[in-house]
Amino acid sequence: MKNLFVLELEYAVGLDEVDAQLSAHRVFLEQNYERGVFLASGPKLPRTGGVILAKASSREQIEAIVRDDPFQKNGLAVYRITEFEPRMSAP
Repeated sequence: MKNLFVLELEYAVGLDEVDAQLSAHRVFLEQNYERGVFLASGPKLPRTGGVILAKASSREQIEAIVRDDPFQKNGLAVYRITEFEPRMSAP
């Protein structure tokens, strides 16, 4: 099984600036769902950022993917990447 990653985004700007790039960010998400990298995603509550659950063969792969996020490219969010090795999971 590939390692899993929790990608936690923290907005670095106001929601007006985030919302202006939201469509581009969603395209980024959709592309990575299609590639089989992203498993789940959504906004934090309250809306101070977001969370993405991903699977990949290496941290370097995830870091490269994150660099392509319009939120990252435009300085709108800061990513925290946590890698873990799943030992148990639901069927």
